[in-house]
Amino acid sequence: MDILLVASAFNSLSQRVYAELSDLGHRVDVVLAGEGPDAVRRAVRDRRPELIIAPMLRTALPEDVWQGHTCLIVHPGPPGDRGPSALDWAIAGQAAEWGVTVLQAEAAMDAGAVWASEPFPVAPVGKSDLYRGELADAALTAVHQAVRRYADGSYKPRPQSDPAIHGQVVWRDVFRQERRRIDWAADDTATVLRKLRGADSQPGVLDELLGREVFLHGGHPEDRLRGEPGELLATRAGGICRATRDGAVWIPELRPRRNSGDRAPFRRPATDVLAAPDLPESPVPLELPADRRTWTDIRYRQHGDVGLVTFSFAGGAMSTDHCRRLLAAYRYALARPTRVLVLGGLRDFFSNGIHLNVIEAAPDPAEESWTNLNAMDDLVEAVLRTTDRLVVAALGGNAAAGGAMLALAADEVWCRAGAVLNPHYRRMGLYGSEFWTYSLPRRVGADTARRLTEEARPVSAATAARIGLVDRLVPVPAQGFTAETERLAAALAGSPDLARRIAAKAAARRADEQERPLAEYRGDELARMRTLFFDPTAAYHSLRSDFVRGVLGGAR
Repeated sequence: MDILLVASAFNSLSQRVYAELSDLGHRVDVVLAGEGPDAVRRAVRDRRPELIIAPMLRTALPEDVWQGHTCLIVHPGPPGDRGPSALDWAIAGQAAEWGVTVLQAEAAMDAGAVWASEPFPVAPVGKSDLYRGELADAALTAVHQAVRRYADGSYKPRPQSDPAIHGQVVWRDVFRQERRRIDWAADDTATVLRKLRGADSQPGVLDELLGREVFLHGGHPEDRLRGEPGELLATRAGGICRATRDGAVWIPELRPRRNSGDRAPFRRPATDVLAAPDLPESPVPLELPADRRTWTDIRYRQHGDVGLVTFSFAGGAMSTDHCRRLLAAYRYALARPTRVLVLGGLRDFFSNGIHLNVIEAAPDPAEESWTNLNAMDDLVEAVLRTTDRLVVAALGGNAAAGGAMLALAADEVWCRAGAVLNPHYRRMGLYGSEFWTYSLPRRVGADTARRLTEEARPVSAATAARIGLVDRLVPVPAQGFTAETERLAAALAGSPDLARRIAAKAAARRADEQERPLAEYRGDELARMRTLFFDPTAAYHSLRSDFVRGVLGGAR
């Protein structure tokens, strides 16, 4: 079928819908609704789709479009739920279960007949993580069912008034900042965390810190540090710790208000935004006791012959500091007596490569781009040069650009079945580094590597496995990925074939090094990247700025 996706942003859900429908043989095109109603009309006229799907839409479709074509809206709420902030209300109301509904577009928002719906559990994670995990899994199940029903031609969508829908019609308005506001003196830690997690990526929680209005992004509990409610207590890994009335929470990122005069009014590590020199640093060891409830973005655990370096960086972006600290953790893991080393293994993003927000905010973005990329290359090279054990990259969520290439440096790539990969750099105007010219063709062949990097399209986990980007699909819910990764790693460590595989790996690395040293791959890639970074007219600089500032078209 010819399918047109209309989306306000080509975000993670839109990309997954695109990739999975393409896998099924449908011809899928995309138009961004933010380009205006005429652009949508033009796309419909030029491409003449049989079906229009809106996986993520902030504005209404033009009336003539939904009247003249079957248009399916993916609504992040169960049947009967209506309004623009469905998931926010679910988190605020502590719903144990929520749902996704695929409904037909009509004049009233979210009031159309239901083509498919799917429930999902509301995991105790941030809204954006939930959106990319449980909600996205349910959305794809519902979208696939709706497309099959439409293609069959005999299915009649049910009005929301149909008793068989089991939906109670409820309109919920925009979830505004007044409802998100934290009363640090009155709210307990659970309430504070719920408010922070309900706005972790967008829109953040508006608050005041050290006399400045900022948005708070992300929230994690702290079990030991204490202070007066609202007091700033410490920093760690770029985040800040703030006291509640009965505990404390860690906040990894802040965003200045657009009208604050800050030249970088976008999300970045809290300590980059908030100059608080008197706050003490509160480091924790890489290996934490199981009973600790505190936040750190990198940890190491070991179970017998398996070592696990887990990490979680907001938005999957890795700054110079992130890369250097993760490399230090990786070297720590290499000093431990293991036979299998897992890199990753948590739900949500694996990595999206260098940290464009931190780069954009730097006094010299070109220099910071160069420093960040070299730190990323150092990490990838350390993985490639590990020859005394098997390294597994475990992707519980999406990976893109240099983050995808970090995964490919491992001996095996395990990927949750719902993840989306973007193994390219082109949409940011870059050639790329992270040894992709070595790792990518080695896995998929030169022709496929060229196609992936030039076409710059999202790849589903299933396609990634089919073409060799991924070695093992892990078909589990997001919440079950870590446990399943540990089980699979233990089985790999116990394999009687493991010693032979490690020896073969070491021999292959020696042979590859003799044929062409890794230093040559790195040098050639960096030479091309340096030219792009330090040329003020290069497209990278405007594309980066647009992406960071949310300008239409500035998509990675």
